Amino acid sequence: MDNSICQVYEDEIQSLEEEIKLLAEKYEDSQQESTFFSDEEILMSIKSFQREFQGGSKGRESLSDLKAQLESLETDLSFLMKFTGIQFTSHSKKTVEKTRNRTVRKHRLSGNCHSLSFQLEFQLLEMQNKESVSAVISDLSIIMESREDSDVSKFVSSTEEQGNLLTFFRSLSSYAEWYEHRRCTFLHFKVMF
Repeated sequence: MDNSICQVYEDEIQSLEEEIKLLAEKYEDSQQESTFFSDEEILMSIKSFQREFQGGSKGRESLSDLKAQLESLETDLSFLMKFTGIQFTSHSKKTVEKTRNRTVRKHRLSGNCHSLSFQLEFQLLEMQNKESVSAVISDLSIIMESREDSDVSKFVSSTEEQGNLLTFFRSLSSYAEWYEHRRCTFLHFKVMF
């Protein structure tokens, strides 16, 4: 058999093995998520949920009120996406550790801000006290398509070290807006000459 044909088959086999590995990990994650709760806890939650809704609609909002709230939230979300330019395209989370007062989840986000795409991966540690819940971000990893710019590369590295997502999204919104303006300007001059 020709070496190039063998290589094509080997590449296909490797691709399929990687896909099987990813699917196995997803399956394991979903199994792990469901095993954090015992059968008793699940039954208690179901019974509590049933009691809550069988008790009538006292103090409950009507369906039309809920629909109005949903429409309001969708309007707010649309406004924020237009205002910031940030649009999330996917999100996944995996519970790494869960105890009574502490939960560690691994999050993966991807999206666009104007014409720049980004991907984030981080761990979120949530600790619950009697009065409040606190959250700490760790292991932040940011992938952006325009990392060839040294200033962006420095900014991304600094943000990864600090684990400050708010600063990242604020700066990304501003940078991406001006990046888009520069790109359009250069395209305009490129077309002219």
